[in-house]
Amino acid sequence: MTDISKASAEAVEAARQSEHFAVMLAAIQAAQIAQAQQAPSPAPAVLPQQSGAGTAGKWLAIGVGGSMLMITVAFAAVALAIAAACIALVALVVYGIYRDIRRR
Repeated sequence: MTDISKASAEAVEAARQSEHFAVMLAAIQAAQIAQAQQAPSPAPAVLPQQSGAGTAGKWLAIGVGGSMLMITVAFAAVALAIAAACIALVALVVYGIYRDIRRR
């Protein structure tokens, strides 16, 4: 078998395969179209309206939580100020001791 006859046989086989692929692709597209036509779209879900009491309760809880957070931050700030004052006092005492030791 010559190279030309080999190449022509391969070309014929490739054309046959491409025809098979085209048929398979058309079948897949037809199935997708048929499935899209059969499946009805679901109705939109209706959410129940919240009553005014539920909304007020939510905002009340947010207010109480925010207030507790602010109180916690305030106590943390006071604790930080006390710690800074203690550190400053200790630094002054240690500096005074250091000066007394250096004089002698």
